[in-house]
Amino acid sequence: MRSHYCGDLRASHQGETVTLSGWVHRRRDHGGVIFIDLRDRAGLVQVVFDPQSEAAFAQADRLRSEYVVTVTGQVRLREENLRNPRMLTGDIEVLGTEITLHNTADTPPFELDEYSQAGEEVRLKYRYMDLRRPEMLKGFQFRSKLTSAIRRYLDDNGFLDVETPILTKATPEGARDYLVPSRTYPGSFFALPQSPQLFKQLLMVAGFDRYYQIAKCFRDEDLRADRQPEFTQIDIEASFVDEKDIMGIAEAMVRGVFKELLDVDLGDFPSMPYAEAMRRFGSDKPDLRNPLELVDIADLLANVEFKVFSGPANAPKGRVAALKVPGGVTLSRKDIDDYTKYVSIYGAKGLAYIKVNDIDAGEEGLQSPILKFLTPEAIEGIISRTGATTGDLIFFGADKASIVNEALGALRVRLGHDLELLTCDWAPLWVVDFPMFERDEEGRLAAIHHPFTQPACSVEEVKANPETALSRAYDMVLNGTELGGGSIRIHDRAMQAAIFELLGISAEEAEEKFGFLLNALKYGAPPHGGLAFGLDRMVMLMMGRDSIRDVIAFPKTQTASCPMTHAPAEVSAAQLRELALGIRKPEA
Repeated sequence: MRSHYCGDLRASHQGETVTLSGWVHRRRDHGGVIFIDLRDRAGLVQVVFDPQSEAAFAQADRLRSEYVVTVTGQVRLREENLRNPRMLTGDIEVLGTEITLHNTADTPPFELDEYSQAGEEVRLKYRYMDLRRPEMLKGFQFRSKLTSAIRRYLDDNGFLDVETPILTKATPEGARDYLVPSRTYPGSFFALPQSPQLFKQLLMVAGFDRYYQIAKCFRDEDLRADRQPEFTQIDIEASFVDEKDIMGIAEAMVRGVFKELLDVDLGDFPSMPYAEAMRRFGSDKPDLRNPLELVDIADLLANVEFKVFSGPANAPKGRVAALKVPGGVTLSRKDIDDYTKYVSIYGAKGLAYIKVNDIDAGEEGLQSPILKFLTPEAIEGIISRTGATTGDLIFFGADKASIVNEALGALRVRLGHDLELLTCDWAPLWVVDFPMFERDEEGRLAAIHHPFTQPACSVEEVKANPETALSRAYDMVLNGTELGGGSIRIHDRAMQAAIFELLGISAEEAEEKFGFLLNALKYGAPPHGGLAFGLDRMVMLMMGRDSIRDVIAFPKTQTASCPMTHAPAEVSAAQLRELALGIRKPEA
């Protein structure tokens, strides 16, 4: 039906007769000459109709936005003063001689350009229209190129593309499972996979050696801008490898796609222990473009009478930290109040500060409502340790270490953007040496990553000191976003049984939930490890988008619903009977 895509025409096509198909992006009538901007997935081209082609001109006069047409005409150069350097096809136009109208269209619910002010709910309700916008199409063209480049790299490096089941068994992976009732086994359920974790390990036991999959995964959890109930994961696993091997494979892949698709050289990927990342940045995914750092000052405030500081300073799990903001004295009282409200989201009860108006004037050059609670020695120590000078502001956090880290870590990120402090465009790193476990709210041990991660110590050592045990896990972080994470896996049955025991999983429960894995480990499991990248998150980051919903064709809202299809939806009583299910709705 078509000979060319609209956006592919150039001056080299001058004089050719072409047939184009697409949508009417815009129609303009300029005193007897009609101009149509015709759009397809490759871009726009201007088509001109003049009265000499009577039938085509009459048809063009009836066209409106989003009508679907096929146009035949001759490519010609535009006059020099009428060329449009902002369009790839701006040097040419097509003199239309024939039109076939395939379909009319109602008035679109919003403007289909980059200036559209439509809200996200409306855009998702009419997603098929939203996806016609050139900026949206660009994102999916980029996504397609990215997945092709990733597949090419992994294929060239000996990885096998293997599909794993979507209907599987519920296993604890840190989030709630989506359950699927079984008709043939009434009262039993499949679960949609949170990841292919166990199956890829079994593929290593099977001797596949190098596996990958661009896999759909599902997690029933609360949503954020970078979370969805269903998402796409680039999953990689290999045998007879250590951390350096897997990290090297993943790093080379990411370097390659950034260079190929963005012409960006990411430079070095430094490694940073988890403990250092939390101490300096309050986060296990620090944005190294941001020069701000947290500084511990608990020892300086342990003996002050002000309990807001001395309490956490002396508490075993407390932390008192300072965050110096260069030039921060320019922040107004309203700015500080806004930041105080912001950190309260993360549990902080307040946000103390000191403004350094004149470092040479001693205490007289400082401005803060908390100075009266601090000793001269404490003040001098804070100024010295933070390196504050005239014009700087120091924020403080004092509470449980987890709250201080979250609050000041988030504040650091926001200040870096608000004050335009970022020093470069891209800053990758590896975060390593994660703890194996953490205590949950009920005091029980929980796996930081997942229960199949290999500790960096022996069975005896991890049993004796589980809270100090480190894991052989690693996360790739880019610009404050976790791009991917993985670990060397447990390949020894005794170690896996020990980890289950530490997590409070009895031998009976372990056999019930993971018996197939434990049995497999008895039959010669090789040392192996892997890593998984969030494809949606990677596309979002590389495209400079704010939400992964912009790079997923048909995403869910923050309430895990679809405005377009109205999913999730109720099902009929007959379907429920067939599945041996009943519905008990929660009380209002």
